[in-house]
Amino acid sequence: MSVKILHIDSNNPILWNQLEEAGFENHADFKSSKEEIEAKIQDYNGIVIRSRFKIDKTFLDNATNLQFIARVGAGLESIDCDYAETKGIHLIAAPEGNRNAVAEHSLGVILSLFNNLNQADAEIKAGHWNRESNRGHELDGKTVGIIGYGNMGKAFAKKLRGFETEVLFYDILENIGDENAKQVSLPELQKRADVLSLHLPWTPETDKMVNAAFINAFSKPFWIINTSRGKNIVTADLVEAMKAKKVLGAGLDVLEYEKLSFETLFQDKNTPEAFQYLLEAKNVLLTPHIAGWTFESHERLAQVIVDKIKAVYADGDSKA
Repeated sequence: MSVKILHIDSNNPILWNQLEEAGFENHADFKSSKEEIEAKIQDYNGIVIRSRFKIDKTFLDNATNLQFIARVGAGLESIDCDYAETKGIHLIAAPEGNRNAVAEHSLGVILSLFNNLNQADAEIKAGHWNRESNRGHELDGKTVGIIGYGNMGKAFAKKLRGFETEVLFYDILENIGDENAKQVSLPELQKRADVLSLHLPWTPETDKMVNAAFINAFSKPFWIINTSRGKNIVTADLVEAMKAKKVLGAGLDVLEYEKLSFETLFQDKNTPEAFQYLLEAKNVLLTPHIAGWTFESHERLAQVIVDKIKAVYADGDSKA
């Protein structure tokens, strides 16, 4: 039986071409609505998606012949994973594909914040030559705390090996420390960290995790980096902490206000007050969800997905 795959988002050509070469039947639909795709999804055995819309119970009930869902990215929060698994559907993601890109981005953000690089650049371009106000900090001697020690967290810790830093991490899984970072409790991390870097999925447990109580539990003022999911931070609480100098600076690649697709920013046309503060603050560095968005990761993500789809059928576990 031919395995028919519907590509709902565009991706690197590697993905399409290698699947075709392996004998899979590719179909593309980048424009139809979720409801229109639901009306024909029973004709397909596999879906390749980024984040165009949520794969929910209604969608899955229509997908009567679906054998796998492949998301070209790290997380699966846009998919009702529990329900999909009850139907025997393989869930495929590719956190290996962009972990290096995320790690390099996180390091770049810290160094930029510490040394006021973006601020100094903007000032010079505006005709100002300010040295003392742009005196920076050194990363050496600092304690970096990582929350979430999966693919992204581990890759970031490895990048920090070139600095004389202490790297700690907290994760819900036990005994996963390595030569790059020491596993500690969350209270210990909050007691010792000078820098906090989030590398978490978005789950009910991590939703709004970084709130006022979480921030105030830190013993020292600290910098925060978020390359995971915007809704892991309560922006209004972060802003209040920055005003109180509890948070010294923030590098945010993701924002609470992003839509699920990650392709647009606001849920509506109103600019939240907290976001307006971030736009104007000199100690904030904002990027549009691009930490894992390199030319190299674009290829690597596609390759990982191809290899995992092939493995599903090579293992003989599918319904085919």
